[in-house]
Amino acid sequence: MKFQPPEPRHSDTIGAIGLILFSLLFFCPVTGKSAETPDIRQSLVRITNTIQNPDYRAPWNPGSLSKVSGTGFIIDGSRIMTNAHVVSNTRFLTVEREGDPKLYPARVAFVAHDCDLAILSVDTPDFLKNLLPLEFDKIPQLETTVSVYGYPIGGDRMSVTRGVVSRVDFQTYSHSSADSHLIVQIDAAINPGNSGGPVLQNGKVVGVAFQGYSGDVAQNVGYIIPVPVIHRFLKDIQDGHYDRYVDLAINYFPLVNPGERKILGLKDDDRGVLVSSVLKQGSADGVLQAGDVLLTIDGLPIGSDGFVSLEGTRVEMVEIVERKFTGDTVKFLALRNGRQLELSVRLKPFWPYLMASFQYDIRPRYVVFAGLVFQPLTRNLMQSLSANTLRLRYLYEQYVNESIYMDRSEIIVLSDVLADPVNTYFGAARLSVVSKVNGKAIRRLEDLAESFSKPAEYYVIELEGESRPIVVEASAVEPARERIRKFYNIHEEQYLGDAITP
Repeated sequence: MKFQPPEPRHSDTIGAIGLILFSLLFFCPVTGKSAETPDIRQSLVRITNTIQNPDYRAPWNPGSLSKVSGTGFIIDGSRIMTNAHVVSNTRFLTVEREGDPKLYPARVAFVAHDCDLAILSVDTPDFLKNLLPLEFDKIPQLETTVSVYGYPIGGDRMSVTRGVVSRVDFQTYSHSSADSHLIVQIDAAINPGNSGGPVLQNGKVVGVAFQGYSGDVAQNVGYIIPVPVIHRFLKDIQDGHYDRYVDLAINYFPLVNPGERKILGLKDDDRGVLVSSVLKQGSADGVLQAGDVLLTIDGLPIGSDGFVSLEGTRVEMVEIVERKFTGDTVKFLALRNGRQLELSVRLKPFWPYLMASFQYDIRPRYVVFAGLVFQPLTRNLMQSLSANTLRLRYLYEQYVNESIYMDRSEIIVLSDVLADPVNTYFGAARLSVVSKVNGKAIRRLEDLAESFSKPAEYYVIELEGESRPIVVEASAVEPARERIRKFYNIHEEQYLGDAITP
């Protein structure tokens, strides 16, 4: 189950409005620290990442270079754990140990952008000398104190801050801005630029620092990735590959209204949620139906607000699914047309959700033809172009709920018009959506590239919702190619790799 979030931002790469990525900076002993508590300096590393962010406005360009810093810590297997956003779009990565001036080249072994976690490896033999792995504990209890370690901006020495656990919730992770997982809230000052630090309680890791609020939104509020999310990530990569989270791919409503419960034949026991839609090609397609009332999930009673009791904490029903993997099953007791049914759903990831997620470590897909630049509609493109036309906004927001993905896996946008005599008068069509080329339906970028590669006298590009197409005379295309490539420094006229769709 996914939730569409408001549009959080990152302090490292995107800005400081809304949710930002952070680190709570640190070095202060926890009250009641025991003799067994490890010396954190033997487990902590500082990460410096030279990144290259893709240029979606001119997708043939490699993008701009910059540096970001973060924190990591040693875990079992001689591995370094940190946030995905610390090592995204990396070009060169180094780590430093506390008290050691040497820079050690590192590489990303695994990265999970949907839960903002990553594992790094260092091949230099002497790097691990005297370093100790930290152990994991469990979700910290409310009103207990935790310490979060890392390296603040402008400082080279380790620092620590303390916070009290104030909430265990299910919220949006700002790195992808589309994935929601379990989260632990603490009251602590927020300092951007040092994510990935370990959060310790009684000498063991209870989470990873990763995001918080900035500005006037909230004061002294920060968030950590809790141990269940960390354990799931580590288990997922045991086979040498990260497979992403699975999804039920349904929408449901709480059933707290007494009148609605009576109509559905439910007891007044505050149990059950109503399935409002089942997404096509999703895990539950063909098993659950709109109108089903879900009473239990894996034997756990579902409250009328959609929450279940798990390990002594009330969490959203989808947390049960969150802890499962591709091929696992989840069992429901459901009420359908007055009859109770036992239903089993085999789980898998739901690729259409990727449309709403920020993407990293991939190149923009594009086709340039006669100075016309075509790209698939993605969250990255929407943000880069500040594309807010009604048609694009509708297609983007309803891509999943209206099952637009069933007809076309990619929505192809005329993202720009590079002014040239061959495309005079086409500028007004910018940000239009392509529906057909020479009568062929365009369902993904490869369809467009194939249509332009076929010999023709004219290329007629039909735009969705527009009665007037773009018509390009074929004889004028070839003479314009080198001119456009030279003027706009285009070294490659198309890139069809790194598709996020099947």
